[in-house]
Amino acid sequence: MFSGIIEEFATVVAIKKYQENIDFTLTCSFTNELKIDQSVAHNGVCLTVVSIDGDNYVVTAMKETLLRSNLGLLKVGDKVNVERSMLMNGRLDGHIVQGHVDMTARCTKMEDADGSTYFTFEYELDREMARRGYFTVDKGSVTVNGVSLTVCNPTENTFQVAIIPYTMEHTNFCDIRVGTVVNLEFDILGKYIARLQDF
Repeated sequence: MFSGIIEEFATVVAIKKYQENIDFTLTCSFTNELKIDQSVAHNGVCLTVVSIDGDNYVVTAMKETLLRSNLGLLKVGDKVNVERSMLMNGRLDGHIVQGHVDMTARCTKMEDADGSTYFTFEYELDREMARRGYFTVDKGSVTVNGVSLTVCNPTENTFQVAIIPYTMEHTNFCDIRVGTVVNLEFDILGKYIARLQDF
């Protein structure tokens, strides 16, 4: 379980593909605090630490994860938003994030907002998925590359988020441009409500 409040970004230092899986080797400031089997969200994807070597650690992404996320597009040197699992004795500053990415979206527009930046994202419209809660609502929560954000101006398959300078500087939003593919996790509460309507 995560909150969508990014701790920092890790840097990809090696990528190794074997069969349908990819091992990503990354480095970040808290590598020395990690443990084998620990869950860490990478661009919003919950992955397990499988090995640690000095300042580097390794996580494995399987085929299903690669199909639903942007992890398969990563290159050595890329920045990845990272968040360790939530401590249950603290404040929930973002929203409830599972680390289970639903799909990807593409940035279609960036607009200056007098100090902040509006990003517009478009995702593939699937009416059956939308019926099951995979959509955004105005002022609701959405996770983009692991970042807990508030939705603005949603349509059937687009939405905007406003990014303040702090978030731009401390997450990989600083590298997002028109055309960039990002990971989406829709709000779990919306999914449960949609599911209850089927009963």
